[in-house]
Amino acid sequence: MVDPVAGANRAELSATAQWLKRLFDVVAAAIALCLCMPLLLILAMIVGLGAGRPLLHREYRVGRHGVAFPQLKFRTLRSGSAGARSVAPEDDPRIVGAGRWLRRWRLDELPQLFNVLRGDMSLVGPRPMPRAHADRLPACERDIILSVRPGLTDAAALHFLAEDEVLAGTRDPEALYLSCLLPAKARMQVDSLMHWSPGADLLILGRTVASVWSPHAREKSVRALRSLLEAGADQTRIE
Repeated sequence: MVDPVAGANRAELSATAQWLKRLFDVVAAAIALCLCMPLLLILAMIVGLGAGRPLLHREYRVGRHGVAFPQLKFRTLRSGSAGARSVAPEDDPRIVGAGRWLRRWRLDELPQLFNVLRGDMSLVGPRPMPRAHADRLPACERDIILSVRPGLTDAAALHFLAEDEVLAGTRDPEALYLSCLLPAKARMQVDSLMHWSPGADLLILGRTVASVWSPHAREKSVRALRSLLEAGADQTRIE
């Protein structure tokens, strides 16, 4: 059990650490955007040809201290269908055009570099959640997670890299995500924040570059998440 007071204090960075982390975010995101601009233009054309306009999807997520912000993504779902369900497995019929390919390799997330520059997000931090997902978490965990800016990546995001594949083919992917995957992900996010350091952020960024486009890393995530779902199913049968 997490001590809510001690946990929040541990996760809350000092003013100097916050300033240095923010400086790194701005410089690194600006460099990344400059390097990725040709790729972003190509992806925008692919989205436009396959799914039409709008090219970007803006969905409000919970940010630092519970303040909502519009998270940017390349649009991969049918226009107007995103609100129907907050979880989109790999076989979701709402996915259009090259959406499956973009989502599998996380290329739809690249516009969030603009969220980092705006100050909505950090490069490393808990992935931003819809309000409904945050409200399902225990208050002690939610307060710790929302004490920092959400991020493009973190240890939990890498561990749950293949959640869209694992949820594909299930009867109710959203219910399964909320009951089994979300609690485990939140515990991992809290643990990462309780042990935060600048070196840990750099390590996560390096692991992200090495893992996001790695079939081996995805297969490892599939095995881990299927074991997690099987353990959850066994626990449900026992109860």
